[in-house]
Amino acid sequence: MLDLAASNELEQCGAESTRSKMIFHETKLAGVFEVRLDPRSDERGFFARSWCEQEFASHGLNPKLVQCNVSFNVRKGTLRGIHYQDQPHQEAKLVRCTQGAIYDVAVDLRPQSATFKQWFAAVLSAENRHMLYIPDGCAHGFLTLTDNAEVFYQMSEFYHPDSARGVRFDDPAFQVVWPERIEVISERDRTYPNFVAAE
Repeated sequence: MLDLAASNELEQCGAESTRSKMIFHETKLAGVFEVRLDPRSDERGFFARSWCEQEFASHGLNPKLVQCNVSFNVRKGTLRGIHYQDQPHQEAKLVRCTQGAIYDVAVDLRPQSATFKQWFAAVLSAENRHMLYIPDGCAHGFLTLTDNAEVFYQMSEFYHPDSARGVRFDDPAFQVVWPERIEVISERDRTYPNFVAAE
C-alpha cells in the first residue's frame, strides 16, 4: 500500500505529464520529423515526455509501437545503414541518442513522394535529447560522432529478416554527405548494390 508521500509524488508526476508535451518539426522530407522534448524544470532537475501515442497520431505519424532496440557503438566514425524493411513489413522508427552523439540520416524511398531520393540529417545527442521520426517508406542510417555512442530505437514493426533491405552509404542516387570520416562499417552495408540497379 502506498504511503502518503508516495501518493503525493504520483499525483505530481501525473500533473507534470499532462503539462509536458513534445515539439514536432517537420523536415524537408514529408512525414520525417525532428521531435524535441519540452522539459519542465525545478530544483530536482526536469520532467519531459518522450513518447505519446495520442500526440504522434495527432501529427499524422504512425503511433504503433511493437519493438525497441539499442545500438551501442564503440568507435567514433562507425556507420550503420542505410536500412529499411520492404513491404509488407515496412517500419516507422523513432530514433534517439542516449549516450554520445550521432549524425542521423533519413532517405526518402517513396516513388510517389515529391522528395523521392532526397535525404535529411540531424545531429542527435545525449545533450540535446532530440529525436528523429522516420516514417514507412524511408531508409535510415547514422554515423557516430563520438566514441561509445548508444542509440535507442522505437519501431512500428517487428524485425523480419526476409524483408530487410539497404542502400549504400555512398550511393550516387542519393549523394548523402557525411560530416566525418567513416572508420567502421559492416561488409553488408559497404557493398549494397546501386539503387538505380535495384529499381
